Amino acid sequence: MNSKTITYGILRAVAVLVGIILLLWFLYQIQSVIAFIAIAAVISLIGRPMVFFLKKKLKFPNRLAVVVVLCAVLSIIIGVVSLFIPIIIQQSENIGRIDFNAFKADLNDLNLQIKAYLGVDEIDILTGLKQTDFIKNFDFQFIPNSVNYIFSGLGNGIIGVFSIIFISFFLLSDSKLLLNSILVFSNKGEESRFKLMFEKIKILLSRYFIGLTLQILVLFIIYTVLLVTFEVDNAVAIALICAFLNIVPYLGPMVAGILMALFVISSNLGADFSAVILPKLSFVMAGYAIAQLIDNFINQPLIFGKSVRSHPLEIFLIILIAGLLFGILGMVIAIPVYTAIKVIAKETLSEYKIVKKLTKDL
Repeated sequence: MNSKTITYGILRAVAVLVGIILLLWFLYQIQSVIAFIAIAAVISLIGRPMVFFLKKKLKFPNRLAVVVVLCAVLSIIIGVVSLFIPIIIQQSENIGRIDFNAFKADLNDLNLQIKAYLGVDEIDILTGLKQTDFIKNFDFQFIPNSVNYIFSGLGNGIIGVFSIIFISFFLLSDSKLLLNSILVFSNKGEESRFKLMFEKIKILLSRYFIGLTLQILVLFIIYTVLLVTFEVDNAVAIALICAFLNIVPYLGPMVAGILMALFVISSNLGADFSAVILPKLSFVMAGYAIAQLIDNFINQPLIFGKSVRSHPLEIFLIILIAGLLFGILGMVIAIPVYTAIKVIAKETLSEYKIVKKLTKDL
């Protein structure tokens, strides 16, 4: 090996490294576009059975079926937004009319009632709030900055929704569009294997996301009935937020439970703690626990077990590892990514015993 060969090898390695760095930098710069494509792909996976139903059962033309499904998706988005806008306006008006002296009196009264009920003297809500870093370091410039962020986010959100709907239209109308894009990375003669992997992944993920949508819908209905029954303010919006939080496995339900408890207390601030707040809070939390039991023992086994065909312990470990490595986002995407990896491993590494064991049900 002469010096010319060594120099060529070093230059080639440097060029490859620079190319990888530039690619990663480029992907980082267009991360919003990648997110739009990913969301559009999820919508296409969820909408695929509906488009198929409209085409085969109701004899809709392909483009018309896609438009109907996207109109339904857009209607849901508009419905969710319209649900929150009146609440935001109402809360803004309430903040403008708030009597801070009365609010302080309510907190003092709640503090005294809790201490009397528990028989302790150490609890002091106001002192505890004043000692938090949030209150000590609160910057009032946060309010105008938040308004700017809201309007900026609103503009970006409109662009994002339009982009997602536009991409979803073509993914739904041409089911082979995504496949043809992926086939670019396949070697000549391996197209059939890529097609087989893609179809398996598409079917499994379609089942998973449809099941996840049904899970959120069931929880939303249960939460809404529960909160409306106990006359909690803005019950529908709170139920929707808590249902969506369940997208984050394990951590989401805990946060949703805390959030629901806080809303129950805030809706009854000023009422007697032992006679009103505590009983209502106990009943709501008991109903929430029942909803989680239904979700854990009925909904999730149906979704995770049958859709992605993985053992519950296997799923738990994958979510736990993804959460430790990549945080909340990792927990959310752990199951879809793991399912895709399993399908790819089954088709490319089936000679290994561990791969055979993990993919035997695929």
